[in-house]
Amino acid sequence: MISWQWKGFKELTVAQLYAMLALRQQVFVLEQTCLYPDIDGLDPGAQHLLGWREVDGKTELVAQLRCLAPGAKYEEMSIGRVVTSPAARGSGLGRELVAQGVALAQQLHPGHAIRIGAQAHLEAFYHSFGFVTVSEPYDEDGILHIDMVLSA
Repeated sequence: MISWQWKGFKELTVAQLYAMLALRQQVFVLEQTCLYPDIDGLDPGAQHLLGWREVDGKTELVAQLRCLAPGAKYEEMSIGRVVTSPAARGSGLGRELVAQGVALAQQLHPGHAIRIGAQAHLEAFYHSFGFVTVSEPYDEDGILHIDMVLSA
C-alpha cells in the first residue's frame, strides 16, 4: 500500500528531501546515464507528491513528481520529475502517480492546462491521460523528448 503526501518545498523534512533527490539521482542520472542539472532551482517553488511504502519494516520513497505553477517553467502549469523506483515498476504505481499529480495540479491551478516534457517512449502512456503531443521530438540531455499538453 502506498502512502501519498503532497508537500511544499519548505514542508519537506531533511530526510524527505534527501530521499526525493536520491530517487531522482538513482533513476535519472545513474539508471538513465544522463548527466544533467537535476537541482535546477525549480524545486523550492513546487508542490511535491511523494509516494511511500513499507519494505521489510522500513519506509521507502518509491514514487515522486513535482507540480509547478503556470509561468514557473512554461506558460501552462507543469508536472515533471515523474519517477518511480525500479523495485516498484510494473505494479501500476506510475499510473497512480500521474493520476494523483494531474488531480492535484487541477485543484491547485483550476482552469490552466498542464504541460509536460515527456520522454518520447512514454507518449502512449501520457496519451492515456488525455495529454496531446504538441512538439516534434527533441533531444534533451541525450534522451528523446516531446512536449505534451493536457487541456484545462
